[in-house]
Amino acid sequence: MNRWLPPGSGSYLVEEQRANLSFVTVILIVAVVAALATPILIAVAGLGQISGQNQLEKFSSYEELESFLKTNAGDYGRYYWSPFPGGSVSTQFRLALDSSMYGVAESGGHGSDYVKYPINGSSGAGADYSTTNIQVEGVDEADIVKSDGKYIYVVSGNKVVIIDAHPAENARVLSEIEAGGYPTELFINGNKLAVLWWTNVKVYDVSDIENPHLTRDVSFDGYYFDSRMVGDYVYVIINSPAIYREAEKIDLPHISSNGDSKTVPATEIYYFENIADYLYEFTTIMAINAQDDEEEITSETFLIGTTQNIFVSSNNIYITYTNYWVYPLRDWSSKISDQEILEKTTIHKISITDGKIEYKTQGEVPGHVLNQFSMDEYQGYFRIATTTGEVWGGGAQNHVYVLDEDLNIAGRLEGIAPGERIYSARFMGDRAYLVTFKKVDPLFVIDLRDPRDPKVLGELKIPGYSDYLHPYDENHIIGVGKDTVDAGSFAWYQGVKIALFDVSDPKNPIEISKYVIGERGSDSYALRDHRAFLFSRSKNLLVIPISLVEDGGSSWRYGGYNWQGAYVFNVTLDGGFVLRGGITHSDYSVKRSLYIDNVLYTISDGLVKMNNLEDLSEISEIELGYIETPLPRITISQFSS
Repeated sequence: MNRWLPPGSGSYLVEEQRANLSFVTVILIVAVVAALATPILIAVAGLGQISGQNQLEKFSSYEELESFLKTNAGDYGRYYWSPFPGGSVSTQFRLALDSSMYGVAESGGHGSDYVKYPINGSSGAGADYSTTNIQVEGVDEADIVKSDGKYIYVVSGNKVVIIDAHPAENARVLSEIEAGGYPTELFINGNKLAVLWWTNVKVYDVSDIENPHLTRDVSFDGYYFDSRMVGDYVYVIINSPAIYREAEKIDLPHISSNGDSKTVPATEIYYFENIADYLYEFTTIMAINAQDDEEEITSETFLIGTTQNIFVSSNNIYITYTNYWVYPLRDWSSKISDQEILEKTTIHKISITDGKIEYKTQGEVPGHVLNQFSMDEYQGYFRIATTTGEVWGGGAQNHVYVLDEDLNIAGRLEGIAPGERIYSARFMGDRAYLVTFKKVDPLFVIDLRDPRDPKVLGELKIPGYSDYLHPYDENHIIGVGKDTVDAGSFAWYQGVKIALFDVSDPKNPIEISKYVIGERGSDSYALRDHRAFLFSRSKNLLVIPISLVEDGGSSWRYGGYNWQGAYVFNVTLDGGFVLRGGITHSDYSVKRSLYIDNVLYTISDGLVKMNNLEDLSEISEIELGYIETPLPRITISQFSS
């Protein structure tokens, strides 16, 4: 049985969306595709605009909370099917899935190598090894695979598999953790393994690696949104609906730890008095000391709009969501004025220090945010890149804003690349790099040395675009995206493209090397998930998963998939990208790769394969006994009002 499906299968939503189609035509096409692919829900009635610095308050009683929601939530939790791609998945869709069955879909630190060592020591003492590709040094991100240089911890179906990985010749499965349901992501910190489920966090003592021992079991209402680990603390962001469909009462957030339960009372929930939003959710930030099982869990709950993206530094969590204010029943064939649509991203800043969580302030900027790499904190400033207009069928513009410690806009650079949208962003020190796209790939170099006066230093226009930017060093950047072919008013996506950019002269960035993999339809997990990207400058190594299409396609028509696995490159400034070879797992799709000393490990749901980094000869492989994650059957009627 072939278990492999191409990455992003079912998620192609009008790929060549730059064609000059009418807005109504685009909506109809996307709606049909969305009905066959990933359901997305948003509220289509008017969402309130946040203006100014609203004072953070607490409710005095449950009755006040209920009255606030009934007054401000308008339709009181009524949700509609949405044809818009790229929006956050709403509560109603998430809750329609059985949390014990739902598998989370696959969604770099600033430096040449991202080798990090566990905070409390490592079982693989002395080993040179890679860990998760993270955005901020010292702020770990959960993933489906973790390594400490000796052992590899893998989420595979309904279990976590722990492998004695080094030396590779003697690799074997040491233990498996099955605790009901399907785990989503992991953290490893010394002898403690934190496993995140859809509605649980479980901490295991793995000092006896063959017999992991559960030391803390935390469950919560709602659903796991995202997490980070800073020092000994795992910070978990939980979203739960303020109003369930047809519910008579508000279901307050509930947390349980090792059997001790707590319902968060209304009097401990923070809110802003002058904010109206049709997607009210409780956002709870929970801090768990992964090293001290006796330390009490701390948490704070906020009633805000639907969380869409987060950025986390070593000291702060920034939660963002976008408000779209649209008049509900209108003639879409007529022109929509600026006064009728307000698209703003709200930013909440919450400080984190050794498990202490404290709300600081909130601000807002025009537009919507692509992902976490569109945000950054640097020398007391928060930088953010946004796009306006693109959702509404044209007139897109891109912007960079610099906010001070109180999230007031200190500097702005607006109107970048009119008619295009941001495909990738990366902040590096006192520069930002943006890739926008319509027919060619403009790489913008932006000067942020004066936070009150950001400027475009230079740009480079080349065919294709980059979905992800990764620092090679301070003056060179690697981009991963798609090659394209000009088709007049738009462009056809082609094979996967990797590019190496020289930005040592910021006014004249140049592409010094590129490599195109396959033809139209070729794809990679790395285009959507930076954790699938493995790079080491010291080893001249780049590895990315690839689903390959060759022979049978054309510039506008997809061919059939020929091969899937991982492509392994040498990459240097002098030689550029040199393909060393490919590693396949046959029926399984390679999702991650890592190295320990001179061995490359590639990981899929059902297999871990070990190859020599010198010549890619196979050393050994381990079957994981993968059981496919079942997904519940969902019909459109479940989402109709």
